[in-house]
Amino acid sequence: MKIFTVVGARPQFIKAAVVSRAIESYNQDALAKDYIEEVLVHTGQHYDDNMSEIFFREMQIPEPKHHLGIGGGTHGTMTGRMLEALENLMLQEKPDLALVYGDTNSTLAGALAAAKLHIPVAHVEAGLRSFNMQMPEEINRILTDRVASWLFCPTDTAVKNLEREGAADWLGVQVYNVGDVMYDAAVFYRKRAVAGSVVEQLLTRYDHGFYLATVHRQENTDDPQRLKDIMTALDEIAARVPIILPLHPRTRKHLAAIGMELRNVTCIEPVGYGDMIMLLDHCRAVFTDSGGVQKEAYFFNKPCVTLREETEWVELVEHGFNKLSGANYEKILNLEQSFIRLKINDDMKLYGDGNTGQKIIELILGIKR
Repeated sequence: MKIFTVVGARPQFIKAAVVSRAIESYNQDALAKDYIEEVLVHTGQHYDDNMSEIFFREMQIPEPKHHLGIGGGTHGTMTGRMLEALENLMLQEKPDLALVYGDTNSTLAGALAAAKLHIPVAHVEAGLRSFNMQMPEEINRILTDRVASWLFCPTDTAVKNLEREGAADWLGVQVYNVGDVMYDAAVFYRKRAVAGSVVEQLLTRYDHGFYLATVHRQENTDDPQRLKDIMTALDEIAARVPIILPLHPRTRKHLAAIGMELRNVTCIEPVGYGDMIMLLDHCRAVFTDSGGVQKEAYFFNKPCVTLREETEWVELVEHGFNKLSGANYEKILNLEQSFIRLKINDDMKLYGDGNTGQKIIELILGIKR
């Protein structure tokens, strides 16, 4: 079997690495009947200085066979260019299955290219919904799910979302709750993470405790008032409790545009996954507008305030591990004084048992457990 894996950003490589390790493990099994060849394709949607040869080696991630170098431009331009390039590659590689992750333009382009060539599509992180159609990610999720044959859901909530949308009546579609690949990744890399020099110094300086923050979503960075309210609240909190903020280039640009300077927050350059794991492991709590970081806070038993009006990870809110603040200055401050100081300790395993990658491969191959 040949699997054509499409990724476009560093988080997707980390997710794909989970399944790649499961493929490697399967191929090494003397009882394996069918060798799996994986063709890894990087669209280039997000340029990342951290994605060097060292990144692939230290993270134990296979390097892409093909790098399309497609980044920048409008959503339509980017998706269209990816669609054309991926279609040509699929015609060349002749895969048996296309595997896509998450909700980026790369995800949608890979799914559409494969579906139009009648190549079955497997979508990892299927069924997630924020119910906000203003988000390009929401559009990508819905359309990818609709053309996929294998819908690998991370939670019961995701399965129920698909049920409400009528997935049971979609011809040839199989829906499974396999757990979350990011939980597999957190378990795997937590044992191997080593802090870089900058983060190591910060961990020493703030060994009495700190908060971790990330702010990068367009809805927050591109709206001057939302950005100002969030950052004003974080800066006020940081006068009492240190806050480490790996600053996204887009966020830095918009802060400069509104002439805002953070006096108390400790801003650092964007960090690699290993550094992020170390920060999550040692922080007291998290403020974020990232979907992935919300889950990772939960994986590391840290309270999380989500700087958005909604979240696709609704089970975290329902079970009290996450609170939504939006960009509301007062609400951010109030949650820091109340909820965020609670101790989170959970054994519910909302995102599986850490064997999601193996389950995905076994289901694709029809292996009975």
